[in-house]
Amino acid sequence: MVWVPGATFMMGSNDHYPEEAPVHPVTVDGFWIDVTPVTNRQFLEFVNATGHVTFAERKPRAEDYPGAPPSNLRAGSLVFTPPKRPLQGTDISQWWIFTLGANWRHPLGRKSSIGAILDHPVVHVAYSDAKAYAEWAGKDLPTETEWELAARGGLDGAEFSWGGELAPGGNHMANTWQGSFPVENSMDDGFARTSPVRFYPPNGYGLYDMIGNVWEWTTDYWSVRHPEAAAKPCCIPSNPRNADADASIDPAASVKVPRRVLKGGSHLCAPNYCRRYRPAARHAQEIDTTTSHVGFRCVRRVR
Repeated sequence: MVWVPGATFMMGSNDHYPEEAPVHPVTVDGFWIDVTPVTNRQFLEFVNATGHVTFAERKPRAEDYPGAPPSNLRAGSLVFTPPKRPLQGTDISQWWIFTLGANWRHPLGRKSSIGAILDHPVVHVAYSDAKAYAEWAGKDLPTETEWELAARGGLDGAEFSWGGELAPGGNHMANTWQGSFPVENSMDDGFARTSPVRFYPPNGYGLYDMIGNVWEWTTDYWSVRHPEAAAKPCCIPSNPRNADADASIDPAASVKVPRRVLKGGSHLCAPNYCRRYRPAARHAQEIDTTTSHVGFRCVRRVR
């Protein structure tokens, strides 16, 4: 872990997606944070020590998903699968496939394994899995504010964790998508999916993969916008947390499940589709959903 000094910084962005606005000052106490996302190797150690069975490995309960056909109540997870046919609209089910047997041990389905990618971030972990690991390790998951401060690496107001350009001098600074998502990935950075942690340069705090590779869970419930900036310096929020689970639920969803904030973007973020490879970017994720591009890292607080 590395120490992130406490600071008051400008959180959010007014220049991209509406959920990132408005920019507003927040104050955060110093904290320790994992240098990298939790890897398959580390998660394997946790499972071996505790016998933990992840959400994706368990058969869904019918009472949690009323009306679901019994044939759908099977263990699995969402795997990004490049479309083999021309796209029809923007329906994400064209590239996100619920794959039976997909989980952290088998990231692409039953016939896949983590044997060759032990130093890649663990994926297919639900919020509860990430929280269980953190508690076992004597840590916690970061708040959204802590995560964003850490991702900025001391560059308050910069577009990216490393400065103002996505690829300065043509150098890739994070594992993102090159090409037209989801049909064309030129893999200029050498990776079609996740990459080993520590492969790309660290940010100013010495943290790796705060941008790209995998999205990371935070403890905050989702909100459609940030709060307005404090009217006076004395009223700047200190160590804020969004604990409103009810307000985080998607009103259009058939099953009402709270959503938490993901940060950092992933290897699937592309200039033409998801420009969320920035510290200010944020994304909503249902706590009962697991995918092949979401992981986590932990923090330890001194307060």
